[in-house]
Amino acid sequence: MSVTSPYSASIWIRDFHPADQAVPRMICFPHAGGAASYYFPVSRALAGKVEVLAVQYPGRQDRHTEPPVTDIRTLAARVFRELPRDGLEQTWLFGHSMGAAIAFEVGRLMESELGRSPAGIIVSGRRAPSRFRGETVHRQDDEALIASVKALNGTDPAVFADPETRRLVLPTLRADYQAIETYHPAGTPRVTCPIFAFMGDADPLTTVDEAEDWRAHTEGEFALKVFQGNHFYLTPRAGEVIAEISRLILSD
Repeated sequence: MSVTSPYSASIWIRDFHPADQAVPRMICFPHAGGAASYYFPVSRALAGKVEVLAVQYPGRQDRHTEPPVTDIRTLAARVFRELPRDGLEQTWLFGHSMGAAIAFEVGRLMESELGRSPAGIIVSGRRAPSRFRGETVHRQDDEALIASVKALNGTDPAVFADPETRRLVLPTLRADYQAIETYHPAGTPRVTCPIFAFMGDADPLTTVDEAEDWRAHTEGEFALKVFQGNHFYLTPRAGEVIAEISRLILSD
């Protein structure tokens, strides 16, 4: 029997494997240049145990005609308005790279606007908001931007080989890089819910010390899990990552 998703009409949320029972929920936020479909394998692996909802930002795939957002907190606020309000005590937020910053800001909005916290936030491949590097890739020319993306080994080179595809993806990619490279919140913003940080041990964008500093951004539990791999360690280590997600979410 097929299950109809209540999010099927939303342009913001993809529910690849709708849940037919009360299970924990995980809302996933993609990386710069990424799309909701990146989390399809995660949704498939956790189907029946965790309802995985993936956020689709403007400017990509079926939303390619919409202008991308160039500010993390603006994007987080727009996403927040579209997310379910029920069951926050069983709702986890997961974000990779740029998505980690958005997940954190959405968690802050849940607490400030709703007076309720998500069950926890899993931040992957991203240094703490208080660790600012002052990167300027988004200001460089197209070739330099592409070279930076290719160096992370997370994008199929064919995307940039085809002129038409390249023309479509570059503005959104540049906008995403602008959003994350200019994200520098004042002070040390915190959430009350737990934060769990994931990273690859060879990630050029995040050191262990920078990931450890997420500890200062929560009043709750914190732990760091280091996997073998680079910035996109999630792909080759998918089984290990999903097992750790399951352990955190389903441990009760």
